[in-house]
Amino acid sequence: MRAQDEQQYIDYVTARLPELRRLAGSLCKDRHRADDIVQTAITKLYVHWRKAKSVDHLDAYVRTIVVRTFLNEYRRPWSRVKLTDEPIERAAPSGREVETRLVVANALDRVPPKLRTVLVLRFLYDLPVREVAETLGCPENTVKSHTARGLAVLRRQLGPNLAIFDRKGQPA
Repeated sequence: MRAQDEQQYIDYVTARLPELRRLAGSLCKDRHRADDIVQTAITKLYVHWRKAKSVDHLDAYVRTIVVRTFLNEYRRPWSRVKLTDEPIERAAPSGREVETRLVVANALDRVPPKLRTVLVLRFLYDLPVREVAETLGCPENTVKSHTARGLAVLRRQLGPNLAIFDRKGQPA
């Protein structure tokens, strides 16, 4: 890679690294695993930098790499290895908003990975159906059906905790 291309790559990754870590963390709910996913994604980006820097929407291109890296992790048997029986407790400040966020995050953890990916991209990252479909490499109707199924699963996971939201989906 030429020095100029390498510097462009370094500048881009340096600027986007926090956002990439946030996306990976939202998908896998494990800070260390998120770092591994981002590392793999930026390595792939480095290898294909010459092609990547010429695309129209570089951020969408890189987001697609991160999402597909995450989904590929679930296809590998070693990703199912659990080192502990109990989830690690997360320290958080008290408060109703934090409690609501933790309840939703715990419910979202129990949504299957593909459905969770669609929900995170659609609602956390506020991407339109078309862009989610492009990111995942699937038809828009698949994104719509995954959204509906994912929301249904999330509602079931929330169960009695669903009452913490008012009719507009806002914390009560």
